[in-house]
Amino acid sequence: MVGRRDVLDALDRALDATAAGAFRFVALVGEPGAGKTRLLGELLNAAADRKLPAVAGRAAEFEQDMPFGVVIDALDDHLEEHRPDLGPAAGRLLATVFPSMAVSGDAPADGAEDPADLTGLARYRLYRTVRRLLEELAAPAGLVLVLDDVHWADDASVELLEHLVRHPPRARVMVAVAYRPAQAAPRLATLVDTAGAHGLRVPVEPLTRAEVAEFLGPQVPAPQRDALYAASGGNPFYLEALARMGVTQAPGRIGEEGAGELPPAVEAALQAELSGLPDPALLVARAAAVAADEFEPSLAAAAAEVPESTALAALDELAARDVVRPASGGRFRFRHPLVRHATYGSAAAGWRVGVHARVADHLARLGVPATVRARHVERSGRFGDTEAIDTLVEAARTVAPHAPQTAAHWLKAALKLMPDADDRRLPLLAELAKMQAISGQLAEGRRTGREVLRLLPPDAHALRARAARFCAMMERLLGDPHQARGLLLAELRRMPDPRSAAAVMLRLRLVAESLLRVDFRAAQAVLDMVPDNADGWEPGLVVAVAALRPMPAYAGGRVEDALRHCTDVDRLVAASSDEHLAEWLDAITWSCWTELFLGRYDVAAGRLERVLSVARATGQSYIVPTALAGQANAYAMLGRLAEAATAAEEAEAVARMLASDQLLVFALTQRCLVASWLGNDEDALAYGREAVQASGGTGEWWGRQAAYALGVATVHAGDTETGAAMLREVCADSDTAAALDPSAPRACEILAQLAAAAGDAAEAARWADRTAATAPPALPGNRALVDLARAHALRPADPAAAARRARQAAATLEEAGHRLDAGRARLYAGIAAAEAGDRGFARAELRIAAEIFEAAGARPLHARTQREQRRVGVRVPARGAGTGSGGGPGALSRRELQVARLVAEGCTNQQIAERLYLSIRTVETHLSHIFAKLGVSSRVAVVNALGRLEESGDGG
Repeated sequence: MVGRRDVLDALDRALDATAAGAFRFVALVGEPGAGKTRLLGELLNAAADRKLPAVAGRAAEFEQDMPFGVVIDALDDHLEEHRPDLGPAAGRLLATVFPSMAVSGDAPADGAEDPADLTGLARYRLYRTVRRLLEELAAPAGLVLVLDDVHWADDASVELLEHLVRHPPRARVMVAVAYRPAQAAPRLATLVDTAGAHGLRVPVEPLTRAEVAEFLGPQVPAPQRDALYAASGGNPFYLEALARMGVTQAPGRIGEEGAGELPPAVEAALQAELSGLPDPALLVARAAAVAADEFEPSLAAAAAEVPESTALAALDELAARDVVRPASGGRFRFRHPLVRHATYGSAAAGWRVGVHARVADHLARLGVPATVRARHVERSGRFGDTEAIDTLVEAARTVAPHAPQTAAHWLKAALKLMPDADDRRLPLLAELAKMQAISGQLAEGRRTGREVLRLLPPDAHALRARAARFCAMMERLLGDPHQARGLLLAELRRMPDPRSAAAVMLRLRLVAESLLRVDFRAAQAVLDMVPDNADGWEPGLVVAVAALRPMPAYAGGRVEDALRHCTDVDRLVAASSDEHLAEWLDAITWSCWTELFLGRYDVAAGRLERVLSVARATGQSYIVPTALAGQANAYAMLGRLAEAATAAEEAEAVARMLASDQLLVFALTQRCLVASWLGNDEDALAYGREAVQASGGTGEWWGRQAAYALGVATVHAGDTETGAAMLREVCADSDTAAALDPSAPRACEILAQLAAAAGDAAEAARWADRTAATAPPALPGNRALVDLARAHALRPADPAAAARRARQAAATLEEAGHRLDAGRARLYAGIAAAEAGDRGFARAELRIAAEIFEAAGARPLHARTQREQRRVGVRVPARGAGTGSGGGPGALSRRELQVARLVAEGCTNQQIAERLYLSIRTVETHLSHIFAKLGVSSRVAVVNALGRLEESGDGG
């Protein structure tokens, strides 16, 4: 390991951190032949010395379309001996990836995830299940997962790695990868940065001249050492290959090589090594290089068209010359991927096609699945070959749920073999467009969708309308609403009958586009021209028209009409089959968001569950983030914060898979709000900032909601001045965006509360008036919000009246099912009653508020309520007070004091967990106890309270 001491020391430190309980993601980054594989081998040895179990796998240059190939290579054999029981649902998901997890005859369990879900939720839940799998495999000794050559890994493997660094396993797990920087996709190259404090990038640099001399040893004369150094550029593999060839003078320094290519001098050295092989051995080597990264003798024999005995003799020769090396299970591998690359390149291109065909036939005779045969069929299939086309389509549909990008690749390969006159071509193109959209290739999906539109006959109006709607959705998700609108209008002008069902399909998408850009008058004008039903309409179109009517009515201030339209939607959706709803989920989702704006959270949550169910069954991934974000909003306001957090997290995961900023804003806005209610201030602020940034300053209503969420999170985190300024900006706009955005009256109510807390009655009254001006009074929730804002305004001068008004608001909110807001109203009623001297009133209100917040999991509000209870003489038990010494500031236990001091240092929950060797959940529990004992509701307040206590001498 000449010249690698710094790298080995870095790996040792990372292993020590993992052994101590921390997750680590380590990336060895270096050019081909730099020695990354050897260093990973040293990492495995060091892990064994520390009694850390380890598994290893590598990606292969010519198998880049095998979903999860590198992960399967690492884990599948291990899982045959160590198969953890994660439950039937998890088992079904894992069995879609790991052959060793599949058990014939397994019956689907109740509540099991559907592996055929194409929306991205199945992929996200698969990734989450793999994380659980790693946690189980790591118990109790730990786990080191080594993945080599990940620059060749398939997209699904990289996406899984991205999930693991964003959601680290809560166990002693290290994931170590090695890749070439010039060939690494951006997503792979940024993984270390995404991992943050858990990540470590370790460059593997060329050897220096002195290190090359040490590497070669004193037996190599100095002139030859200099020549080898000049020729190799200090690259160990190149150095070795050139030394084998016996270079004695410099043929020119090796420069930057292209992806997958070898420098000419090294290529010549390897070709010289291969040319010295006997003909049978060279034939088998070339066939094996085409066949597989790790191969059995029988496969090499079939590929080379020789008897197996001949292949075995050839492999003996190849192993003796160190061209191939034995692997597990009687298989073989080339000594280095670059040797396989050179061997593959030495074979004639036409001959390689024949090898792929022979391998495909051999695998078919063995009954190997289409997914394994597909790459060989792709490279050997003939134009018009129906069997080859069927194999590629079968493989694509098999992997579509968990590797849609690979599915899209194989569908494209099938289309290349398919004649234009084939009746299957157009439906397959439409399937390809959908798969590209599902995998986040929105631009490619748009292009393919436009190709479908170009090929459709001019008189196929219904099919053209569906294709145009799909393309318009892709344009919108790509951030080009003008193109979306232009495409719809152009297609609408082609329609001979502007009142036909096909024309109405296009008009409804135009309505959605108008709503997104907050032009609700244009949306209403289009809807005014559309009847509720007509002859020849499919049932789904009737539902879609009804589903789009509520939002423009609400935005136009016609709340009673919006409520009536919502009732119609309830009736129609309940009476419709999933098949009839499937095409119009985008319209139905608009009705759900209207229900949220109207404060009918329970209705919205139920209908969104139906939307998500149909989306999963039909693969409409672009519906999922907005539906899940809406569900998170509903659950939060209903006081179901744990469910809200799960929905928001899943919304973010699918939005990132789709690579759409608009969808990501929806998801991150809800993640911000939910994390803030839960008391995870750093996370909330991070989500809010990213949401605002991703919205790009758009005036559309979803951008305004992101700004509102960040303002709320900032207030909750203790920076009331900055947060109030953000909320004032949300309230300042009087444009049409405000009409579609219920965050404005909510922001006004918070500003009234902040003004009252500061004792500014006039300012509180002004914001209470603004609340009333922006909240439609026809809705009970809005009337209660106004009452609560008026209560804030009354509090500085007449706290008794304020308490009564807040309790009145609470009663209305509870009746409407707005649990979180009802708890807030009870809290402020209790505070005002205490200020008025009515302790009985205060205790009663605060008791109800505490129960609501505890049930909801709203830790900061619960902690604040307990503080107010103590002020009115209620003895509130401090949870966890019996543990530890209890002698720290504010009766904190020893462990709680440690956590609080790390909070004061600015550590995140994850960093605290690593420093103290705790789980994240345990840290969150300690923080909840700290909030309660110190009577605070944010991390900033913990820092301030701890500082005051320690300054006063109560520092423990």
